Amino acid sequence: MQPYEAILPLQLKELKLSAIYTDWEQSAISGEQQGWTYSQYLSHLCQVEIQKRQTSRITRRIKESFLPKNKTLSSLDINANKTLNSAQIYALAESDSWIKQANNLIIFGPSGVGKTHVASAIAYRQTERGCRVKFYQTSHLVQLLQQAKSQLRLNEYLVKLDGIPLLVLDDLGYVKKDEHETSVLFELICHRYETGSMIITANHPFSQWDTIFPDNMMAVASIDRLLHHATVINITGDSYRTKGKNKQENL
Repeated sequence: MQPYEAILPLQLKELKLSAIYTDWEQSAISGEQQGWTYSQYLSHLCQVEIQKRQTSRITRRIKESFLPKNKTLSSLDINANKTLNSAQIYALAESDSWIKQANNLIIFGPSGVGKTHVASAIAYRQTERGCRVKFYQTSHLVQLLQQAKSQLRLNEYLVKLDGIPLLVLDDLGYVKKDEHETSVLFELICHRYETGSMIITANHPFSQWDTIFPDNMMAVASIDRLLHHATVINITGDSYRTKGKNKQENL
């Protein structure tokens, strides 16, 4: 073994080039066999390191997003529901222009028709594209906001959420019609207006949001801000869970 071959692994560790550390010897053999130049060999090692870092970054972002497991585009059966527009779903998943413009996506539909899956699938793809995402049950996020408000840290918490370009608020309709809960939700909507994107799923159409907000003016103001820059998807049909149960019973 040449001296540099003994020193190189230590240098790679010091530089935190873990992928090159693992790959350099095998790549050297491949390079010799294929007649690579020094530049080709170095470029190959750099690409190996870049790919590993990209994969690690995506894995970390998915973990930090708290998105539901297995609710991805590959597991979404778009053709099972004729009210879903596959071209629209894939366009929202494959482009981040709407996120850069701080636009929203609002998904309506009864329980069990796949609202959460559609929202999560789009958000998963955005994490793979490099976007920071955070998934919340809306009722849980409201609790966190209430706690921050009671500690006089609500604005600080909202500013912290500014670091996440895409928030997913699932099941907004389950927020209680309570002044304390809906006031912090309203403040969140106002704070992110034209500054950050949200995907919101809800059982209730806008016409029934007076069941969520105790004040009609607050409901109107929330809808106005959300809709100003938004795509709305309405999903109808039978619950997947109900259809699955009926199918089992008929076997």
